[in-house]
Amino acid sequence: MVYTITLNPALDYVMYVDKLRFDDINRATKEAIFYGGKGINVSVILTRLGIDNAAMGFVGGFTGRKLEDMLKADNIVCDFDYLETGNTRINVKVKAGDELDINANGPDISSTDIDHLLKKIDRIREGDYLVLAGSIPKNLPEDIYERILQKLEGRGVHCIVDATGDLLLNVLKYRPFLIKPNHHELGDLFGVETDTTEKIVTYARKLQEMGARNVLISWAEKGAVLVDEEGQVHTIGNAPGTLVNSVGCGDSMVAGFVAGYLEKHDYGYALRLGTACGNATAFSPELATKEEIEAALAMNV
Repeated sequence: MVYTITLNPALDYVMYVDKLRFDDINRATKEAIFYGGKGINVSVILTRLGIDNAAMGFVGGFTGRKLEDMLKADNIVCDFDYLETGNTRINVKVKAGDELDINANGPDISSTDIDHLLKKIDRIREGDYLVLAGSIPKNLPEDIYERILQKLEGRGVHCIVDATGDLLLNVLKYRPFLIKPNHHELGDLFGVETDTTEKIVTYARKLQEMGARNVLISWAEKGAVLVDEEGQVHTIGNAPGTLVNSVGCGDSMVAGFVAGYLEKHDYGYALRLGTACGNATAFSPELATKEEIEAALAMNV
């Protein structure tokens, strides 16, 4: 079983206008609402690949109920904690040629809410997978990821962390199964440029020395590099296609990697399926469908 945690999910309210004006009322030509959150994106792709999973995290108020209803309509299993007060945030995206993004802060999360989530994590069993993805909202303690991994330490749970900076570095001591920085984030961790395969491998191995078991580096148009816990280096390019969307590509890669490893317990195949999922989402206006993923996988052999 795979569990994903999204600590600050959102509804994205997208409005399309012909031209954004500041001297008059802007009228949208169309609108759309999407659910958002990195862990949620992972759950969506896992579900489309037929992998049993549950989306966890915090939701609140009428917007939280709407988000959960939308997820359930797409067959996503939800196991959210409802906050004592506040509403799940709404992010506003205005598309007028260029895009204007206004992201809300999200509701306050109390110590009681946090304790309830940590108790629920006790249900995760040996052999299960837990995905922690994204930044921490400012109203949560900075060590929340550490507290979660510490609670699972020594219990045989495969933890995947997709985060940046100190948030990532501080959990390495708990030996996460997989981390997935991109090449810029990898360079930022060490204050270097990571513009060659050799440099990426060098600094990925430094992260392994600090505790990470497998390090997956997404490398934009150049593909991806995986340094696995057996000491092997795997590289892969991208499937051919036109970039349409950059949102959710990394989350899709994480989901595909986990699905691939669960299917064959082979790191090379996990990398292939992860890359196919990331590519398929990049070539689609939304998160990729199973058919789009299979097409990308067939093109990248």
